[in-house]
Amino acid sequence: MPGANLRLYSLGIRAQLILLRPSIALTNLAPKFTEAGTFSQPQQQQLLYQSSFNPTMADEQKKAREQEKERKKAEKLKKFADKKAQPAAPAQEKSKTKAISEVPTYVDATPKGEKKILAGLDDERLKAYNPMAVEAAHYAWWEQMGFFRPEFAADHKPKPEGTFVIIEPPPNVTGLLHMGHALSGTLQDIMTRYNRMKGKTVLWLPGCDHAGISTQTVVEKMLWRTEKKTRHDIGREKFLEVAMEWKESYHKKISAAKRRMGLSVDWDREAFSMDEPRQEAVSEAFIRLYEDGTIYRANRLVNWDVQLRTAVSNLEVDSLELKGRTKLSVPGYERKIDFGVMTYFHYEIDGSDEKLEIATTRPETLLGDSGVAVNPNDDRYRHLVGKNVRHPFITDRLLPIVADDHVDREFGTGVVKITPAHDQNDFNIGKRHNLQFINILNDDGTLNSNTGPFEGQKRYEARYTVVAELKAKGLFSREEDNAMVLKLSNRSHDVIEPLMKPQWWMRMREMAAEAIKVVQNGEVTIFPASEEKKYFRWMQDIDDWCLSRQLWWGHRVPAYYVVMKDDPSKFGSDDSLWVSGRNEAEARQKAESKFPNKTFTLEQDPDVFDTWFSSGLWPFSTLGWPQKASDLENFYPTSALMTAWDILFFWVARMIMLGLKLNGAVPFREVYCHPIIRDSEGRKMSKSLGNVIDPLDVIQGISLDVLHEKLKQGNLDPKELQRATKYQKSAFPDGIPQFTDVDFDIKVMFAWRKFCNKIYQAAKYVIGSLKNDFVPNSKAKIGKESLAERWILHKLTNTAKAMNDALEKREFGRCTTILHQYWLHDLCDTYIEQSKYLLSSSNASEQRSAQDTLYTALDGALTLMHPFMPFLTEELWQRIPRRQGDETPSISLAHYPVYDESMDDPAAEADYGLLLDICRANRSLVAAYPMDAGAQLYCQLHDDSGLAVAQEHLGSIKSLSGKGIGSIKILPKEEAKPVGCVAYNIGIKAAVFLHVQGHVDLEKEISKASAKLSKANEGLQKCQKLLGDTEFLDRVDAKIANVERAKLKDYEAEIRSTTDMISQFQSLMLG
Repeated sequence: MPGANLRLYSLGIRAQLILLRPSIALTNLAPKFTEAGTFSQPQQQQLLYQSSFNPTMADEQKKAREQEKERKKAEKLKKFADKKAQPAAPAQEKSKTKAISEVPTYVDATPKGEKKILAGLDDERLKAYNPMAVEAAHYAWWEQMGFFRPEFAADHKPKPEGTFVIIEPPPNVTGLLHMGHALSGTLQDIMTRYNRMKGKTVLWLPGCDHAGISTQTVVEKMLWRTEKKTRHDIGREKFLEVAMEWKESYHKKISAAKRRMGLSVDWDREAFSMDEPRQEAVSEAFIRLYEDGTIYRANRLVNWDVQLRTAVSNLEVDSLELKGRTKLSVPGYERKIDFGVMTYFHYEIDGSDEKLEIATTRPETLLGDSGVAVNPNDDRYRHLVGKNVRHPFITDRLLPIVADDHVDREFGTGVVKITPAHDQNDFNIGKRHNLQFINILNDDGTLNSNTGPFEGQKRYEARYTVVAELKAKGLFSREEDNAMVLKLSNRSHDVIEPLMKPQWWMRMREMAAEAIKVVQNGEVTIFPASEEKKYFRWMQDIDDWCLSRQLWWGHRVPAYYVVMKDDPSKFGSDDSLWVSGRNEAEARQKAESKFPNKTFTLEQDPDVFDTWFSSGLWPFSTLGWPQKASDLENFYPTSALMTAWDILFFWVARMIMLGLKLNGAVPFREVYCHPIIRDSEGRKMSKSLGNVIDPLDVIQGISLDVLHEKLKQGNLDPKELQRATKYQKSAFPDGIPQFTDVDFDIKVMFAWRKFCNKIYQAAKYVIGSLKNDFVPNSKAKIGKESLAERWILHKLTNTAKAMNDALEKREFGRCTTILHQYWLHDLCDTYIEQSKYLLSSSNASEQRSAQDTLYTALDGALTLMHPFMPFLTEELWQRIPRRQGDETPSISLAHYPVYDESMDDPAAEADYGLLLDICRANRSLVAAYPMDAGAQLYCQLHDDSGLAVAQEHLGSIKSLSGKGIGSIKILPKEEAKPVGCVAYNIGIKAAVFLHVQGHVDLEKEISKASAKLSKANEGLQKCQKLLGDTEFLDRVDAKIANVERAKLKDYEAEIRSTTDMISQFQSLMLG
């Protein structure tokens, strides 16, 4: 489904919804947040945000559905009877493949960057909505003309209307864009285009992120797959060149995809998280924070990812709950490893025959034990405190027995082995009791020289050999299932190893306290409220942040170790030997000042920063910080951040903290957390699962074979490739077609492409109804409009009012409902149909008025829709004339419609609404009781004002009541109800009657009417019960109570009308 018009479609996942805003459409429904803030395909037909619910409307819709159901049932029975009466036709084999609509070939003749050359609407390629034709040329022209750059006032300051600034959450250069980016990009673009049309100085600044661990991993896999080389084989400098080539390739593809989706970003300000200005910002931030003591160096436990050979943050660690013994696959091991097992063994007391029984879930860490702890109040072991146990394998190692309150007497045997260098609790106990910190692991997960005879073994091989050796020494006791939580890296899926490493750390408590305050006092708002609560919980329990990553791709730490001539060791434990510098010359100057008259060399820290450190500076580094740039002055703080909820702590919280710390102000005023996209099995999209969908593949279509080929070009290992290929076969058995149903779980878009075609055809009709020399009236309303015109102008201005309100409140689901209602029901189904009658008038002034109103209704509809469907609206807007004096070059710069009191006409709403109710009743009756001859209809009004309106506009009623109408007669309330008729009650306002005597089975109709009467009585009783409940009336808003009272009157009127109809049918049967 080509294009970039689609923003939202009615059934779906908001990134299909918005999907490529391409060719498919708009949604009137959008998915709801689940408790976790995500949504998956099974939820696609739910609302994302609560919309207002009108009970009366719901009842009317329910009645209409029931009538439609009865009509379809009757048609089905008739078809069945007709088919039965016909001779059997030869059986034909059903086609097993879906017919694919032929797309007329379109080649655009517009030179790149120039305004589109519009072909005539009579062109064969433009008879129906053709996304490829519609979307051609516009974006290049928008970009060339600079429409997306911020527009300033004459003094080069933001315009009086204000500013709207979004700094794009930068997609990673690890690969192509996915549907999550389509979702986020579309939401941002809706708000950007809307505010630009409001006349503000608008900046949407795009960029890409280097994504340290992720990009290094994919590049290393690519290097191995293509050349069978590791990064160490080619060296750091060459590896960085290869990684930059990868970045350049995918950066271009990402930018091209953004353009295809129509994202109105300012390309002149595009940033990359590792470009020169961002490198300057990162160095400056580190130096300032290191020199004020916020950043410090410490040898502490980190979450070590053995597979990636780097530390990862707590936020990059997932928890897996195990109920007992569980065999799991671990990267680097052919066999599955046992977890969830409690191993009991004995330590022997030095100088005694006594033994201590100890329990552990990690037997291999026994090799790093430097002590044993018991609870000081445990009488079983009090006599042993101060003694030592002998290590069974490291013969010269004695382990002191210490008393510590942390030990739980009831857990295991009440005795705990202490491994300070490989467990956080043990680390704390080790500190309190001055125990040895013995590291037993190399960076690759093999055991080091501190493990004696086990040196060189992999950590989980050692798990089994340690137990075997304990058994051989008679020290093994038993094994039991043990429920536990296993920590896994969400980067590599390896089991996290707590490991002592000297790293750079950032103090977080003080910054977090300030970041909490700005949310509490409203300087920053977080939507939805559930995410705000999560933000507070995390910030109140925050730990210091490990900034170091043992990678090559990223911002290298601008810190230098001073290697003294008399102590040539590099990166030793003496933290005082570190200096910071924006470059080596500055670092040397600091070192010389710090160590005068010393001979030394400098060695830069080989580590890089956690990606989220540079990302935390993004809102202001992109605006020129640390320089005093005009963009920083004009656009900081920014207006909003729109991002997925799952990086609220990774990124959002850190931006707030660093913005306050380094720039003295919050980075943005609001945070809008949207859901994340999941596949049809409820899984988060992941390249390793093969369930990531490239928006361009949905725009252009792609076969299953090519989808498989793209997987092979990736960096999946054989098992991942097999799993991903299997998923693609099940999810996309026919690939992703361009113009047919799309399985996302993907079956949705075709109907919404039809909606785009509805818009297209409506605009074609309006354009065709205007004369070539037509110039719109300078005013939208001149006061001589017909009732229908007054009604559509009233609908337009109130739609504008509702749209502005919904967009300001970020109620995107409500926006799409409003637009869908106006376009489909108010404009296309009602006013355009009515205009055919008005344009047939012999009165030239009436014709002209109808044309002016058609123009106003279409122009308003297109501008209201533009933020959601930029390509389609631009294409159509360029084809309609401008009012005198309006030289706006593009709809993207047109004024967004606002409420106009002069067009607000409640009287027209009521009067024309009555006519529409009568027409709907007419259509429903004719559909329910199809007749060969023209239907005879009567409309009886229950009040004089309604009677006058109906009589004056009988022609409009006939034109909107559809086909199959023979005659319509208007009756006053005093006149007797027509006999031989079925009735359709329009609340307390009117009733419509269809003459059916001699055309229907009266017994059957009496039965249907009786069932209808029964339902009406049930509804009446429910309303009476509610309105008789004083607690209900006290609890609910007066509007809700009034709705129930109105429903009560409607039920009463329906009961009277239906009772009369049953009596009439019974009389007809008798007579």
